[in-house]
Amino acid sequence: MIVLGIETSCDDTAVALVGPEGVICDVVYSQQIHQQFGGVVPELASRAHIEKVVACTTAALQRAGIEKPDAVAATAGPGLIGAVLIGFTFGKSLSIGWDVPFIGVNHLEGHLLSPLLDNPSPVFPFLSFVVSGGHTTLYLARGVGDYEILGQTIDDAAGEAYDKVARLMGHGYPGGPIVDKLAQKGDPKAIRFPRSKPKNIGKSRVAEDARRDLDMSFSGLKTAVRYHLEKTEGWVDVDVAASFQAAVVDVLIDRIKRASKKTGVNQIAIGGGVAANGEFRHRVQSLAMESFIPPRHRCTDNAAMIANVGRLRLLKGQRDLMSMQARAQWTPGQ
Repeated sequence: MIVLGIETSCDDTAVALVGPEGVICDVVYSQQIHQQFGGVVPELASRAHIEKVVACTTAALQRAGIEKPDAVAATAGPGLIGAVLIGFTFGKSLSIGWDVPFIGVNHLEGHLLSPLLDNPSPVFPFLSFVVSGGHTTLYLARGVGDYEILGQTIDDAAGEAYDKVARLMGHGYPGGPIVDKLAQKGDPKAIRFPRSKPKNIGKSRVAEDARRDLDMSFSGLKTAVRYHLEKTEGWVDVDVAASFQAAVVDVLIDRIKRASKKTGVNQIAIGGGVAANGEFRHRVQSLAMESFIPPRHRCTDNAAMIANVGRLRLLKGQRDLMSMQARAQWTPGQ
């Protein structure tokens, strides 16, 4: 079974084809227009998706050498709802026109199961850490569609903190690659920034009684960086970047270790944009666990992960109706 996947949840227009042997082709158009605004502008993202989704689909089919797939999968959420609707609606249209099954895929589930595209790949159950600009969530994956949230950020996502710190230092967007590059030249012990402890108490978007033992917080870390920059004359950006990154990665690694001890699961997979971070990848690989880390181009938003989840669900017998609705918020497995 060959599945065509479409991903338009944010600022990347992506189309891919995945079959029994893995990824056949993966086409991604990354929107550059948002850099001048220091973040993604939803209206501009949606317009760009409209302009590029047909061309990306045509290119993917041509590279694969096929006229049509056996099924279509498209991101149905979460994400910028206007952007999501472009690929979601287009995917439905292709499904109707080609008379093939359609699956609406959870974008986060795509990241969560992305390591299954590689060889070797994790075997259920495994821990999966989705770390990006909008999400920082540690899951226990027991099977396709069966996930338990072990811990999540109670405020800023890790990638969001990277963007804000880059902006505080006067650098551009996206902040993740910029801070990572600076950090490679700095001293991670130059500044002792705070690390959030489990069950962090304080104001957040997660109610106190709903918090988990392995929850994380990055808002205080971002504020600590801001205070340091305001109060320190002649601060060095590479040292600030390295010290900030060390604090973020320390927290992420701490939660992985705690999750493994709590669940008895010794496999860890990572996904999401921050999974492309060099220090995070190195620290995960250094753990006394089996680690599964996707190539960097599959850490950021891509359609191969969407096609992969669609294919796995189709093989389980799932089909979605044309009445299915896109969702701005959606927890994997629900």
